[in-house]
Amino acid sequence: MNDKYTDNAKLFAALADVNRLMIVDMLSCKEMCACRILERFNITQPTLSHHMRILCGCGLVNSRREGKWMYYSLDERTVQGLKEFLVYATSRKEDCICAEPLCNCTER
Repeated sequence: MNDKYTDNAKLFAALADVNRLMIVDMLSCKEMCACRILERFNITQPTLSHHMRILCGCGLVNSRREGKWMYYSLDERTVQGLKEFLVYATSRKEDCICAEPLCNCTER
C-alpha cells in the first residue's frame, strides 16, 4: 500500500475522537498549556495526556515542556499535508487508484 495512504490513515485515526477534534480546533488559535486545554473538558489529566500522546504520536501536534508545564501547538506542516491529501483523495485525477487493475474481471 502507498505510504501516503498509510501515513494519512494514522492522522484520520487520531482525529476520530470528538475530544481530539476539539483539541485540534483549540490549538488552531494558538499554542496552549495543558492546564488551559484541561479546563475546557470534563476529563482527568491522565485522559488528556492519553489524547495528547495520540495527537503528538501521529505528528499532528507538537509539545514542549516549560518548567512543570506542557505546551502544545499544531504542527503546521502536518496540517498542510493532511489538507493537501484530502483534496488529492477527493479529486478526479489521471493517476487515480481506480485505474489500477485489481482483478481479471471487467466492470460493467
